[in-house]
Amino acid sequence: MVHSFLLIGQSNMAGRGVIGSVAPIENPRLYVSRNARWQPMFVPVNPDRPFSGISLAESFADAYSRDHDVDVGLIPCADGGTSLAQWAPGGLLYDHALMQARLARRTSVLRGILWHQGESDCSQEASAVYAEKLCELIRRLRHDLEMPEIPVVLGALGDFLKEYDEGTRRYYPVINAALRQVAETQAATAFAPADGLSAKPDHLHFDAKSLREFGLRYYAAYRTVEPPADAEPITGRENGFARTQMEQL
Repeated sequence: MVHSFLLIGQSNMAGRGVIGSVAPIENPRLYVSRNARWQPMFVPVNPDRPFSGISLAESFADAYSRDHDVDVGLIPCADGGTSLAQWAPGGLLYDHALMQARLARRTSVLRGILWHQGESDCSQEASAVYAEKLCELIRRLRHDLEMPEIPVVLGALGDFLKEYDEGTRRYYPVINAALRQVAETQAATAFAPADGLSAKPDHLHFDAKSLREFGLRYYAAYRTVEPPADAEPITGRENGFARTQMEQL
């Protein structure tokens, strides 16, 4: 049975690492959801833009697959440039991610949610309410998925943002403090640090090498809140459907 993960947030979750600048991940047990079916993983995993590239989800999925000896499916729903307000419950991004997660649960066991977002909320006003709004987003996702204890991993923003566009992201430390606060106060929620990771020349996006490392940090954080292997029982019909789909690939 596939173990799946929902990918949400903005461009650094979608991935902007330059394809070909790091060695490809060779693991035939990794899949990506396309049209509600599991396809062998390809890059870019989350093609939200024509310039999408390497994603942190690739190394996360590879580490999880090898440690658990299972197939891993990624559910890409991240969208570059989006604010936390655009991810509010009832909005298009939220409803799309919820629909994709629900569809994936018909052929997989949903094991976690990976979130990276905040660059678009680095203003004084948005950063001040970020923790409150993120807590509400997590609460609603868990409620609407009927999975109150599903793990959520939150990734820090890169320190290189201080060099971006004449300091227009200068409130990024407030966002990072909010992300850490949410991880420390919400059940089954973990924080992946970004200390020492490097950016592309734009000082906005993690480079491919750092994304590989960031994915491993996400996995290490996930392990601290990982649920038991049998946390979400599935029916035999669903299991059989998933197995049939794998055999068709």
